[in-house]
Amino acid sequence: MSDTVIRVENLGKKYIISHQQQERYTALRDVVTNKAKSLGNLINPKTKVENYAFEEFWALKDVSFEIKQGDKVGIIGRNGAGKSTLLKILSRIAEPTTGSIRIKGRVASLLEVGTGFHPELTGRENIFLNGAILGMSKAEIQKKFDEIVEFAEVEKFLDTPVKRYSSGMYVRLAFAVAAHLEPEILIVDEVLAVGDAAFQKKCLGKMEDVGKEGRTVLFVSHNMPAVSNLCSQGIVLVEGKNQLYSSIDKAVMFYTNNTLNKLTLIPLESRTDRKGNGKARFISFSLCNDQQQIINRGVSGQKLIFKIQIDSKSEVRNEMMIALGIKDRQGQYLFHCSTIAIAWEPSIVIGTNVIYCSIPKLPLTPGIYWVDVYCEIRREVADWIVDAFSFEVDEGDFFGTGKISPPSKKSSIYINHNWSLEQ
Repeated sequence: MSDTVIRVENLGKKYIISHQQQERYTALRDVVTNKAKSLGNLINPKTKVENYAFEEFWALKDVSFEIKQGDKVGIIGRNGAGKSTLLKILSRIAEPTTGSIRIKGRVASLLEVGTGFHPELTGRENIFLNGAILGMSKAEIQKKFDEIVEFAEVEKFLDTPVKRYSSGMYVRLAFAVAAHLEPEILIVDEVLAVGDAAFQKKCLGKMEDVGKEGRTVLFVSHNMPAVSNLCSQGIVLVEGKNQLYSSIDKAVMFYTNNTLNKLTLIPLESRTDRKGNGKARFISFSLCNDQQQIINRGVSGQKLIFKIQIDSKSEVRNEMMIALGIKDRQGQYLFHCSTIAIAWEPSIVIGTNVIYCSIPKLPLTPGIYWVDVYCEIRREVADWIVDAFSFEVDEGDFFGTGKISPPSKKSSIYINHNWSLEQ
């Protein structure tokens, strides 16, 4: 139909993954033999490499959908589901292995920090470069220039090479360019998570304005409330396949009830959707009571301890940060617990380490909650798992009245408070 701006038919993307086969030990003759094989491979590329195994991995398979002009579509799925791969193909950054895509209109994408920017050029020069890539004239870019700079809040650094920008400055400018240069289709990945809360709110407001102007928005995020508020439709990806394309409410419900619940059945060591350099990795999580005994569920108002096992490849002294993000079933963050918040930097040894995070008085109402886990060493992400584990909370006497504290239908959090009367 004429109002269809994106048509995807039987889309597939295949990658070839090589696995080096491990040997028990390597003798001198093995080294000489392997070097000879490598030389042989250079001379004859068709020579079989015996110490490597190759595996086909389909990041996307048989994905089909249509998006019409003015649609605001949220693409939902856990890490590794194929969301970013899909956006890269729609942005013409990657080529599909199978199937076809048809796009009508100018596309602006914000997929990763630095996408489309030249690090040696200044912020000013990159604005004009990006505009030219989008097919805009110099006069059109100049018309929007002041608006872009004001939104990005980088006026003082406009003539500084962007390679010297912080990640937050980079994202602010990149989003401002993508959103203000009037693309017919705006594609935004989870990259907005790099910015602070005020900037994220500002970006969501801008994307909402773009949608009201009749332009098409594709938005990827793990923040279900943000997706629900911004988008009218949702695509749920599971292991590279689109399991559902429906209204955003149905899509979020499907994702919550089906995709998230299946994660609890996957052992942590088998989670392939984690991010980080692997210098330290989360092994397991347990819930404990105030006696450090392992329990199955938490209780509102009682002490809850998260027992965290971390495996480290090296000794780390006072250069590690660990954080837990507690979310409700809709993916809304309720609160964070982090070592940096209490100015504590743990020191760990090579091998398995056990770290405890204690909440003296659990403020959660009865229900099921999910936890994101994050570990950073020397300001580099070591391990990051979204929806690493879930736990359930039972009702309890949070306010110490001797009665079960009544949960609110509109809130997942209890807070201590007092009432008084003056007559």
